[in-house]
This record gives sequence, C-alpha cells and structure tokens, in this order.
Amino acid sequence: MATTFTLPELGENIESGIITAVLVAVGDTIEKDQPVIELETDKAVIEVPCPEAGTVAEIRAKEGETLRVGEVILVINGAVAAAPPPPPPAEDTHAPPKPEPPVRYIAEEEAGAIRPAEEAAPPEPEAVKAPAAMAEEPSEPLPEQPPPERMPAPTTKKPQTVRAAPSVRRLAREIGVDIYEVHPSTPGAAITADDVKAYARRGRDSAVRETPGIAPKRATDGLPLPNFERWGSVTREKMTTVRRITGERMARAWNTIPHVTHNDKADITELEKFRKQYGPQVQAAGGKLTATALLVKVLAQGLKRFPQFNTSVDTANSEIVYKEFYNIGVAVDTEWGLLVPNIKNVDSKSLIDIAIELTGLSERARNRKTTLDELQGSCITLTNLGGIGGTDFSPIVNLPEVAVLGVSRSRVEAVYIDGEFVPRTLMPLSLSYDHRVIDGADAARFTRWLCEALEQPMLLFLED
Repeated sequence: MATTFTLPELGENIESGIITAVLVAVGDTIEKDQPVIELETDKAVIEVPCPEAGTVAEIRAKEGETLRVGEVILVINGAVAAAPPPPPPAEDTHAPPKPEPPVRYIAEEEAGAIRPAEEAAPPEPEAVKAPAAMAEEPSEPLPEQPPPERMPAPTTKKPQTVRAAPSVRRLAREIGVDIYEVHPSTPGAAITADDVKAYARRGRDSAVRETPGIAPKRATDGLPLPNFERWGSVTREKMTTVRRITGERMARAWNTIPHVTHNDKADITELEKFRKQYGPQVQAAGGKLTATALLVKVLAQGLKRFPQFNTSVDTANSEIVYKEFYNIGVAVDTEWGLLVPNIKNVDSKSLIDIAIELTGLSERARNRKTTLDELQGSCITLTNLGGIGGTDFSPIVNLPEVAVLGVSRSRVEAVYIDGEFVPRTLMPLSLSYDHRVIDGADAARFTRWLCEALEQPMLLFLED
C-alpha cells in the first residue's frame, strides 16, 4: 500500500520553506522518523523526518523548490507494515491507521492546539463538489440577484454580500481586516474565523495570490519600479528567506500594533566595574560577561515586577494572555538576516549560566544551527546595537510579544551630582511597546525600574 508524506506544520507562522537537499532516493528503505529532506525556513535550516517506515516509491520534492505545508514530499510503499503497533482488530477492519505528525515540530506556546498535517489540506468532499451541486444552493434567491450589468467584476470589485457570522465580522473589524477581501477556504461556504486569521497572517497580497482568477500584486503595492538602468548599471540579488520573511513580519507588526517608544538612560558606571572585575571568572566557565547577558537577567526580573509586559493580545477572544514563564529573546545579526533565539526560564538561571548559554546561542545562530525550539516561545526581545553605535532608535515589537528593548552605545557624559559635574557612563535604552496593552506611564515606570536595577543591582535581591 502506498502512502504519501506531506510537509507537516513546523511551527507558528511557518507556512513554507526552500528545499536545500533531498536526503533519500527512489528505492531506498527508510526507517520511522528518518530525515528525508533538508528545509530552509525563515527561522532555521532543519531536517524533516518521515513519520513512517517503508520504501521510497516516488520523490516529488526537488532541491531548490519552495515547499508549502501540506504539499507532498514523497510516496512510500509498505508504510503500513512498518507503522507503530497496530490498533485493535475492531478498529483495523474499519480504517487504516493515520500517520502521526513528527513530535519534534510543534507550534509555539502562543499558537494553541497542534493540528496534524492532514488537517492543513482542504477537505476533499468540498473540493470535488460538482459545480452543478453548488449552483443548487445559492446564498440568495435567484430573483433577487442583480442584473448582469450590475454584477461585480470578479477581479476588481467587492462582492455585494459576504457570508459570515456576526462574530466573524467583529473579529475582522478588531484586527483591521476588510471582510470583503477574505475568501473562504472551502468554496461556497461561509467565511470562518480561521479564514480571517489566515488572511491577516498572510497579508493582503498573499490572500489575493491564492485566489483563482486574481493576479498577484507587486511588493510595492502595484507601483512598478522605474527602469534604473537609464541612469547606470545595477545588480539584482535574490532576498534570503530570512530577509524576506523578516520584512513581511515586521510590516505586519508595524501595521497591527500601535507602537510607542520610550527612551531613558541608565548610569552603568558601577556595573561596568563589576563586569570587568568578574569577567575573567565567567570566561573561565565558558561564557562572556557582556552587557547583553546582564540585561537578559535584569529583564526577566522586570517581567516579574511588571506582568503586563509579559503578555500577548488575543484579538479573537478579546483577551490578554498573561504568561508565567520568562523566556528572553536576543536579536542576533547574521549574514542571512536577523534571528531572535531565546533563553528559556531565565529567572531560574544564574548570571554565569546565562552568559554561557548566550555565547552558544549566538554561535549557533550565526552558523545556522539554531533549533526551532530556540526560536519559539519568547516573552520579550532584547536588541543591542551598542557594539555598532547610535544614540537611540525605535525597535519594532516582535509579534506576539508586546514590548522590545533596544540598547544603544554607552558613552561617558558629564552628570551633575552633589553640586558638581562628574563623568559617568550612561547606557541609552529605547523601549517600544504595544499601546493596546501598555500605557505610557507603565512604560516609563518599567524603563526607570530597569535603569535603577542596572545602577543598583542589589535591588534585584530585595525584590526577588
């Protein structure tokens, strides 16, 4: 019996990837959970395992192609015989066992329930429904339909009516989606909340591209680029997957979240003395005592002190999700683009542990060895540009988080203390936040607390 293996869901917002290598050939005998392709996503390069054993009969995935969730990778013969222990005879006579999705690829904590790969494909009965059968169930009586000259053009105008429940329409309004531009996943059916969410995730251009009969728009919203060759020679370079998806997500975050940035400065004169004094001890343990490592530890304590910064917005249910774990994401600059791996459970780790883990995390990100688990589940992001320069900037919140802390280069400035100016080392902090959850006063208190914690680290012991 032949079984098709499709690309399973790999995580929240990961809808496709580029095949960088096919690891098996036709005729090969593979074992359960054996990797069969290598896939480059916007997050990392990963190996995709097949959940069943058998003999490879056909390979439909080709190196260099883009593979979407639910598309067929290969066909396996004899998969049922090599499957996990068979079900009871009563169940075996009714239907063959379904393949299980690989457990290593799970959605983020924020994504909720996990769906098997089979559910990613549209239901077959609806897909093969005959046009005549669909015509027998019009959404409105035929006599009330407008005359042909008033019928909306399928490629340019909005439909006269939309089949959607009031709750679905309310969800579309709340997240800024035009319900008339959403198409149901099942032809002829009503628009569901999942359709609205999928449209919002993909963005308008992706939704148009997936609708038959509608031409996709350019990335420049339909405005063609000028012919730059008129003024001189140019060179074109294909965007990396990381760069392309990062751009799409940042645009989505900017359009969804009402951003505000609050700036402050922390006096880290004494902290720098501490860092230089104990740096060799941390280095001997295998890490590096950087300002980033110190900020990661302080941020975790800050989330405990100000729980509204450790949340996510659930627009579908009009709820704020408060998290009781403390994972800190750290932006890493790589030659492929920006990656944000995170350190899990920072509140339970020592500063030396954090410094060691941060060193390894950064190295894996630059070598494209970061795992999906390291790229999921972050509560807040830290982006430190101090090693490059600048006085301040406005970082973009990384959905589904509600805040991001930006750090610029520290510098010695004259500070008026006790009647005289004295040289002090000041670190600029820029906190961008989601104004749907966080008010300006909250941001000011949170940033000031961070500054005081960096200036007087003993405060952490008083409040921990």
